[in-house]
Amino acid sequence: MKIKKVENKKDLMRFIKFPFKLYKDDPNWVPHLIVQDKEMFDPKKNPFFKYADIEFYLAEEDKEVVGRVCAIINHNHNKFHNEKTVFFGFFECVNDYTVAEALLNKVAEFGRAKGMNKLMGPANFSSNDEWSMLIDGFDSPPVVMMTYNPEYYLGFMDKYGLVKAKDLVAYMIDINDNLTKNIPDRLKRVVEIARKKGYSVRSVNMKDFKNEVARAKDVYNSAWEDNWGFVKMMDDEFDHLGKSLKDIVVPGLMKFVEYKGEPVAFMLTIPDINELLIKIRNGKLLPTGIFKLLFGFKHIKGTRLIAAGIKPGHRKKGVDSLLYYDSLMEMLKLKYERCEISWLLEDNVLIRRATEAMTGYLYKTYRVYEKEI
Repeated sequence: MKIKKVENKKDLMRFIKFPFKLYKDDPNWVPHLIVQDKEMFDPKKNPFFKYADIEFYLAEEDKEVVGRVCAIINHNHNKFHNEKTVFFGFFECVNDYTVAEALLNKVAEFGRAKGMNKLMGPANFSSNDEWSMLIDGFDSPPVVMMTYNPEYYLGFMDKYGLVKAKDLVAYMIDINDNLTKNIPDRLKRVVEIARKKGYSVRSVNMKDFKNEVARAKDVYNSAWEDNWGFVKMMDDEFDHLGKSLKDIVVPGLMKFVEYKGEPVAFMLTIPDINELLIKIRNGKLLPTGIFKLLFGFKHIKGTRLIAAGIKPGHRKKGVDSLLYYDSLMEMLKLKYERCEISWLLEDNVLIRRATEAMTGYLYKTYRVYEKEI
């Protein structure tokens, strides 16, 4: 077995396709579209590469791929948190610890050579993308932009000496006719009080989407900067994310809260497109995958509340309850059946309580690992 650096398009395609071999018999695995992964890993198309040092590696045994990993030095993260961290991402390997150890050693070696002293992950590529490892809740597929992995990875992390940096949690809310009955009256009163204070909710204006993305970015970067793991999204990164999500944004599910005409909070919920991607087992749009996407979109039953933020100065005034309530009522109107709230920091007590008050229940847990190197 040897570790090989990815240096050409052929090996990059082997990197992209390895999970299809690893998970071919796992009914809960959701494949990425190959065309999307090719764009994600293209420095000319993904602005993240401008702010990071990145290398991809394959583990080979008898010329067969048995594992993969990506080494990432995210300069924006290290600058903001005053760290010297190298991240490991896109980690996948067969059920053999020696493969996992060799891959993680390669990332640590890459990091030490560049002056890093801590290994952290998984991060695909950062906290603004897919990150963390599933540690509880293996009995169902992941929702859109959430991770999934075999349970045996947990033993690999422990054996390698990686420890918990932070756990992230996912809640589920069932959207049905009992929803309004189950939300406590005191929460409904908080919502009305927020409205009387002058806070109002509106849906995204798709005809002004570029400027709406800019407004969301302004709220996001100011609302999240004190959160653990936060990395400010640069203008081109946020624009790239907005462009990638535009085709699946349902106008009524992207909400702004305004106060005196100024956006002070926003919430983005998107349809769980994984319900369709799980049926495209080869990751290819042609010949049939594109039809499954086009004709299946209106039949999606799940959603994911992917991002929410409230600017400082407007917290603890019922704005979070107002956003939650209005979004849930919109989902009920649009006949969605469930909404995953993810991810939340394990110690974000206020948001967890608000989620539980809105009938959310904990159903999956994820972990970010770390180790001094």
